[in-house]
Amino acid sequence: MAVPRNLRRQPADASLVSHCTHHHIAVFLLTFFSYSLLHASRKTFSNVKVSISSQWTPSDINTTALELQPYELWNSSHLFPNAEEATLFLGMLDTIFLFSYAVGLFVSGIVGDRLNLRWVLSFGMCSSALVEFVFGTLTEWLHFYNKWFYCCLWVVNGLLQSTGWPCVVAIMGNWFGKAGRGFVFGLWSACASVGNILGAFLASCVLQYGYEYAFLVTASVQFAGGIIVFFGLLISPKEVGLPELGEEQEGSAEEDANKPLISNNEEDEDDQNYSIQAPDTSNQPKAIGFFQACCLPGVLLYSLAYACLKLVNYSFFFWLPFYLSNNFGWKEAEADQLSIWYDVGGIIGGTIQGLISDMLQKRAPVLVISLLLAIGSLFGYSRSPNSKPINAFIMAITGFFIGGPSNMISSAISADLGRQELVKGNSEALATVTGIVDGTGSIGAAVGQYLVSLIQDNLGWMWVFYFFILMTSSTILFISPLLVREIRLLLYERRLRMRTG
Repeated sequence: MAVPRNLRRQPADASLVSHCTHHHIAVFLLTFFSYSLLHASRKTFSNVKVSISSQWTPSDINTTALELQPYELWNSSHLFPNAEEATLFLGMLDTIFLFSYAVGLFVSGIVGDRLNLRWVLSFGMCSSALVEFVFGTLTEWLHFYNKWFYCCLWVVNGLLQSTGWPCVVAIMGNWFGKAGRGFVFGLWSACASVGNILGAFLASCVLQYGYEYAFLVTASVQFAGGIIVFFGLLISPKEVGLPELGEEQEGSAEEDANKPLISNNEEDEDDQNYSIQAPDTSNQPKAIGFFQACCLPGVLLYSLAYACLKLVNYSFFFWLPFYLSNNFGWKEAEADQLSIWYDVGGIIGGTIQGLISDMLQKRAPVLVISLLLAIGSLFGYSRSPNSKPINAFIMAITGFFIGGPSNMISSAISADLGRQELVKGNSEALATVTGIVDGTGSIGAAVGQYLVSLIQDNLGWMWVFYFFILMTSSTILFISPLLVREIRLLLYERRLRMRTG
């Protein structure tokens, strides 16, 4: 009895190497660093929260000190009477950013499937850099402080930054097929963590001169990156005369490797897996609608799971330096540098777990095992002693088991969902699906940032970690139907191989 072709193990690595050109490497690096720069600018805000909070609140009250007049001039930066209210406002800014970011993701995915991906990405990077410069640098130089102005700028920043992820995932999906997708996207999705590390490094280097220079440096680098992307990024192999994914001869190992990991049935399919952006616009199918994309198998479940998981992951992203400084009394620059270890764990976790999922050709079992271990690591990190080496070690483990699955869902799994069999005839789906998954995740993260500041202010940091454990458990709950389905497929494959000897 022959094993059906769609259940055979494919030589993914060999196919990947045989198709890799210098153009693939250039696209990998340009998309990697473009999103790294977007994340570096976000990380800057979380790394300078202590400095911003100090600037926005009065210093220690000294009743014998000379009161400078006019009072409004010398105290214009004091937006809040105490640090607690400043912290709540910073949490609200995180929430505002993520809500606008989430709304922007739903729109950007649809726009990215209809306009030139390079233009959309470059516009978002350059415009976002200008907004960040105004928010953190220009307002400080001009000594202009206004809560409503800060909120409006952060809404615009969230909308502009949302152009990044759907575009870079769609471009990567154009260049890299399913051959080794878990490993390639697992390694590539480390761009967010590398951006966090870069942002923390840049901020800690110039923070001694004032938080406005941290914003200035990251905004300048991001703007320069947007210019490079506009002139240097290739969005499709057709632009350099290379064949699109799925144009190889039928029956070859390469074509099999491009078959989607998520399939609606177990029947053998000979249809080609078309590229995301077909070069012949006259024959290009109409882009998939938003509600059609939502109804694709697995999209809603993974979106809800990612909403819970991104809440936890982004809480570490936004609040980890503040937690280390506030809870252990460490200096802000030291807390910034130490928080890098969470991202190091996420980079390693995403790459290794992506490779394992390629070997299994299943994603859900790897995710669930990692998330179960993440619950234990969260419990352990909540009880970390006041020791930097021990804290960094447990932090890296936590990043491995939380950041790794988060990277997989937002990249490799989004690509799987956007290239499954139901949309083979419609190439304009990947950016839309990616926007839905990441947009839903950002809504969860937005709600979480306000809840974190609220829980911490009323109950303390220990209850914040209990909240993270609850959200991680909810992620497992949403993935469980997909886990059952993939385990059944694994058992079915095993029985077929045993019958064929």
